[in-house]
Amino acid sequence: MSYSVGQVAGFAGVTVRTLHHYDDIGLLAPSERSHAGHRRYSDADLDRLQRILFYRELGFPLDEVAALLDDPEADPRAQLRRQHELLTARIEKLQKMAEAVEHAMEARRMGINLTPEERFEVFGDKDPDQYAEEAEARWGGTEAYAESQRRAARYTKDDWKRMQAEVDAWGERYAALVTAGEPATGEAAMDLAEEHRRHITTWFYDCPYEMHVSLAGMYVSDERFKAFYDSMGPGLAEHLRDAITANAARHAS
Repeated sequence: MSYSVGQVAGFAGVTVRTLHHYDDIGLLAPSERSHAGHRRYSDADLDRLQRILFYRELGFPLDEVAALLDDPEADPRAQLRRQHELLTARIEKLQKMAEAVEHAMEARRMGINLTPEERFEVFGDKDPDQYAEEAEARWGGTEAYAESQRRAARYTKDDWKRMQAEVDAWGERYAALVTAGEPATGEAAMDLAEEHRRHITTWFYDCPYEMHVSLAGMYVSDERFKAFYDSMGPGLAEHLRDAITANAARHAS
């Protein structure tokens, strides 16, 4: 069975122009031509295209891709194993980047644009800007960061005071819940976890459940965030992490 250039472009998510270019430079010459001279691609051609796109996704230039694929000494199975290794490493790197972005987003949530006097008035001896430089370095190019910055830039001192009052009131209720021995998987804890998620979404950036769970892990693994939540009550960071995880599961079912 053979396929037209348009079909192959649709399968692979590339343009017809790209396939024409690959043919012109000898990287992917179709195995057949129709009576009218149109390109027709075989299953073997599609396999080669898949390998080309793997290497391109990993940043290999076209001449290096051609050398890899046309090496007479190369073992196709070894090539596939190598591609798998490279892609796995890429996935791990991207996952770490995603975690760093989420970390920085939460850090920026504690940032504030106030004078030193106003900052002290709102936050007391806490320093909400302590993560700002890290946040910008890790997250500065993303739309979520930009959205958080846009919202924060509009807030007045009264807005920040109202926001901090919400955090304080929430912290008191959550600390009381922990003191009372309420389980993290109980309705009361999950409801407060949901309130926490909505607070982030309302004031800073959209926080879907998957992201909320990732942030929850950071509340325990990062000593700075753990100290912030445990200052509300002993063991609160871990309890909140478990409640956020349970709440996400509740909404996924």
